[in-house]
Amino acid sequence: MPDLVEITFTPLGAEPSGGTLVCFVGKSVELQGAAARSLPGAAALVTKAAEIAQFKGKPKSVLDLLAPSGLAIDRLLVVGAEDEKPWGQHDWVTLGGFVMGKLRAGTNVTVILDLPGADTSAVASFALGLKLRAYRFDQYKSKKADKADKTDDGPIAVAIAVKEPEAARAAGASLSAIAGGVYTARSLVNEPPNVLFPKEFARRAAELQALGVEIEVLDQAALEKIGMRALLAVGQGSRNESRVVVMRWNGGAAGQKPVAVVGKGVTFDTGGISIKPAAGMEDMKGDMAGAACVVGLMQALASRKAKANVVGAIGLVENMPDGNAQRPGDIVTALSGTTIEIINTDAEGRLVLADVLWYVQSTYQPAIMIDLATLTGAIIVALAHEYAGMFSNSDELSERLVKAGQETGERVWRLPLGPTYDKLIESKFADIKNTGGRHGGSITAAQFLQRFVNEVPWAHLDIAGTGMGSPVDEINQSWGSGWGVRLLDRLVADHYEG
Repeated sequence: MPDLVEITFTPLGAEPSGGTLVCFVGKSVELQGAAARSLPGAAALVTKAAEIAQFKGKPKSVLDLLAPSGLAIDRLLVVGAEDEKPWGQHDWVTLGGFVMGKLRAGTNVTVILDLPGADTSAVASFALGLKLRAYRFDQYKSKKADKADKTDDGPIAVAIAVKEPEAARAAGASLSAIAGGVYTARSLVNEPPNVLFPKEFARRAAELQALGVEIEVLDQAALEKIGMRALLAVGQGSRNESRVVVMRWNGGAAGQKPVAVVGKGVTFDTGGISIKPAAGMEDMKGDMAGAACVVGLMQALASRKAKANVVGAIGLVENMPDGNAQRPGDIVTALSGTTIEIINTDAEGRLVLADVLWYVQSTYQPAIMIDLATLTGAIIVALAHEYAGMFSNSDELSERLVKAGQETGERVWRLPLGPTYDKLIESKFADIKNTGGRHGGSITAAQFLQRFVNEVPWAHLDIAGTGMGSPVDEINQSWGSGWGVRLLDRLVADHYEG
């Protein structure tokens, strides 16, 4: 998709001319530092306007002055910013998103970013927030609601005035690559299911070859030959054949064990024979948000030339209820040889992941393995849309994910695993069954997946509440959030790059 914001970095001190100027104030509501120097004579104007508007400089508040008297600009945005506590990376990202939400398409903007703590990393994070908020998915709208929403007026051009523009430019390039990965993940989730079926999803993932990612697409015949019978059982009621895509980014040392990331990609989930209620079923086009995250992550890592070896694998199926669909009571044999009794055909994502997890851990011997899946509605009951549920066999990996979540704002909350829960998925007729009943539904789903990871340090992220339909915020106004791309990129950057 076209870039909706073009960002450049310029030195502090130049007097702006035309367009929109953005500056920041604290509780004193006074222009200080570079803003005061760049706007000679504006201090009195801002003070008077703030008094009339009862603007107190509170964080995320704005004083908006159009055609300000005596200034060579069209619009002055004075933004309140917290000035009494240290900021984390996510605070800067959020501030950038907030500012972008106040801008208009086709405008030229100068941002004077002369706040305490605005070092190179902070400036790059602010720029990332601008880009994340700028995302829109409107290609299927034949008419735009109003002129402000039109993209044909051109992107917003934002010049960020900072102390060290060259350093900010270098840092910003890396974060721009991450924004591109988030864009891709969001767009995949937002696409309609009649467009993004498994074969088309695989084709789009294969486009990462242009960035140097090695791609292997396993079609229906290959999956049958390999023995991914649990995955294939989910898609056997659909006219659209299933696919598995393996993406490899080899940016680390030769022979270094890779990080493996696996995504659930149910491109539409009717529930199968255990069909879902009609209300809200259209949202099940997003049941591939885990796979979308994996593709976005691989794009981000390749775009910023991450010095790590990473394998991304996605299982792509469509769960439909025709005469060939699997039934409750069926028994299927997974790639691992484990037999699975089907209790509910709407507990299908774990069948897809079971085969892909086993394939990845057997084929690539990863250092760690993480899966992402919109797996259970139960996780939304437990955590709402604020956290993803995390289940893991590794304290170290869990702690690293929690820290990465705190730094990026994509937060995870660890929930338990244990032998008592494991008993709930024991079957009378097979090795295990695909659901443990109503109680602890997210936990028993994770217990099911744990059967297919052996001793690899592993974490399962249930993103049903965060990957799609999560509440909009300062950096995301989209139904598809792209959740997980920034979290896992940060994890790789902090712990697995050479």
